[in-house]
Amino acid sequence: MGLISLLQQSPLAFIIVALALVLSLTVHEFAHAFVADRLGDPTARRAGRVSLNPFRHLDPLGTLLLLVAGFGFARPVPINPRNLGRWGTLWATAAGPLSNLLIALVCALLAAALPYSPLLEVILSTVLGVNVVLAVFNLLPIPLLDGSRILGALVPSLGRSLAQFEAQPFSFVIVMIFIYALRGPIGSLIGQVQDWVLRLVGA
Repeated sequence: MGLISLLQQSPLAFIIVALALVLSLTVHEFAHAFVADRLGDPTARRAGRVSLNPFRHLDPLGTLLLLVAGFGFARPVPINPRNLGRWGTLWATAAGPLSNLLIALVCALLAAALPYSPLLEVILSTVLGVNVVLAVFNLLPIPLLDGSRILGALVPSLGRSLAQFEAQPFSFVIVMIFIYALRGPIGSLIGQVQDWVLRLVGA
């Protein structure tokens, strides 16, 4: 379900989910850029991506897909593996999903520590859930996602093959079609992990 449908059902829920997505996607991409920059790759900084300004990271097409289809993407942060090496590339890539898990953990801690408020509970649980979904989805070993690049850093020969595929003109379209075709199983897997995490933190 896209955010447009949610807006029609509940404007407040739309605002909460939209802000949670903007926050989470921004921090995710910033984490990639920040870690890459700190590890010696200036590519993201030169592109203006070491920033918490959402407009530096949101992608027009990805945002449109979120509105109408319920899934989308931010602008990938450019990094140069030659500047980072194998392990630097791994950490810069993993920084995105790890930042989402950190946000989810902070939300769980705040929910446990702060006085109960129905609105606050909805906000924290929404932000927590969005970040778990982003982390799990991005860790899938599918080309163009962080999971495949982490796997490629661990297995250099596979990483070279993935890089060659991603450099092809229609790789993005192929991956989008693949994800759409498997949206049921992928959604089920993410939902199961999300439920497990929510039970684990008591949210």
